[in-house]
Amino acid sequence: MSDYAIIVAGGKGLRMGGEVPKQFLPVKNMPVLMRTLMRFHEYDKTLNIILVLPKDQQDYWQSLCRQYAFSVPYQLADGGPTRFHSVQNGLALVPDDADGVVGVHDGVRPFVSVEVIGRCYELARSRGAVVPVVPVVETVRQLEPSAEQADESSVPSHTVPRDHYRLVQTPQTFSIQLLKAAFRQPYCDAFTDDASVVESYGHPVSLTEGNRENIKLTTPYDMLVAEVLA
Repeated sequence: MSDYAIIVAGGKGLRMGGEVPKQFLPVKNMPVLMRTLMRFHEYDKTLNIILVLPKDQQDYWQSLCRQYAFSVPYQLADGGPTRFHSVQNGLALVPDDADGVVGVHDGVRPFVSVEVIGRCYELARSRGAVVPVVPVVETVRQLEPSAEQADESSVPSHTVPRDHYRLVQTPQTFSIQLLKAAFRQPYCDAFTDDASVVESYGHPVSLTEGNRENIKLTTPYDMLVAEVLA
């Protein structure tokens, strides 16, 4: 039995306000993406890591690997036009007869804990599909459907019970055979993450506790938080 991790890093970093894609920005003198790969290697040094990067970013990434003498082993796959297609490209490098667990993780989530990774992989062996989540701590208001395109300052809204909601993180972990079958479906705009693809295929998704530090680095503020967490 062999386990896999597909690290998806296709962002352009537009909300960071700079030209360098966010996955390559340094946190404590090490690029974010290297920190992410190292965390999965720390969990299991035999884990087969597949990194999915846009074709036009691969030369830059490989130059960074030389610069930092980065030695974590991985396979490289080309990014696609959407996350769905990027994960498909990563899954293509997983043998069709593999019978372990595959996790799909955002390349810009370098602070997932080893404990959360391990729990997701172990639960997926018996449940087939597992995602880590954290509670919603803010009050949540829902806009009325008829007001979706209106100015939010004046549209009707109402408070919803936050205990009914969870924030989803990664890695999202699955039986390899289940994920491969699910990703043979035609692409749909409703596929917002890997779990939604598996649910569309008809398989339930189990939840497990994530870690609050497992933030997705998206904005300049997130990078300030990352410097504290690193």
